[in-house]
Amino acid sequence: MDTELMTEQVQIERKTFSFDLRENPRGRFLKVTEDVGGRRDTIIIPATGLEQVRDVIDRAIRANGDSPSAEG
Repeated sequence: MDTELMTEQVQIERKTFSFDLRENPRGRFLKVTEDVGGRRDTIIIPATGLEQVRDVIDRAIRANGDSPSAEG
């Protein structure tokens, strides 16, 4: 049985993303679920990799900011 430590949802365009930080006997992990019109896809990221994933997302945000088509 998993223990829920944190949960948040983000609505982006027609997609809902759920972020659930959970813990079980094997350790902590982030469960990311994308829901589009009832179709769900999920990935599991071990907590030990969260900083690496954050770094990649940070680089993607910076690269998008450098794009001529970026909003803002």
